[in-house]
Amino acid sequence: MNPASHTAYIALGSNVGDRAGLLRDALRLLDEHPAIEVRRISAVYETAPVGFTDQPAFLNMAAALGTSLDPLQLLRAMLGMESRLGRTRDVRWGPRTIDLDLLLYEEVVMEEEELTLPHPRMMERAFVLVPLADVLENGHALHGQATYIAQRALRDRGEGIALWNTINWQGASAHSES
Repeated sequence: MNPASHTAYIALGSNVGDRAGLLRDALRLLDEHPAIEVRRISAVYETAPVGFTDQPAFLNMAAALGTSLDPLQLLRAMLGMESRLGRTRDVRWGPRTIDLDLLLYEEVVMEEEELTLPHPRMMERAFVLVPLADVLENGHALHGQATYIAQRALRDRGEGIALWNTINWQGASAHSES
């Protein structure tokens, strides 16, 4: 199967250590996987923590992936990459070297103990929707809604989100300001 046979969208976040370097390392690990291709990446946004707020600001971004893995296989591959990059799960919503969340996988809707798709809280989180709007394809069912929410969040700045930078990534089209 071709790595680009299915489309998935993921969120990436980091607030411990070299945040930008960890995002780049995660993209590299994803792209080096034989069944995953990083297709597009968003800009990088600096965001205030949510939930447990006594921690450093996050860098967040999103990526569109091509994959031949099914959703659970992709999730497990991403969890392995988090572990390789030093992720520990000590405090819910706490500080982390890297966080990789599977947001969408094609039009799959599933609710299992290990994985719920679409991600159950993504529409409540500007720090997910702003970068996701950068990489969603125009024809995707959530494109318009995610773009509207993202634009509103950036305009209002009430969600503690600001454009931070972009990451140059080979083989994937990066977000560009127009």
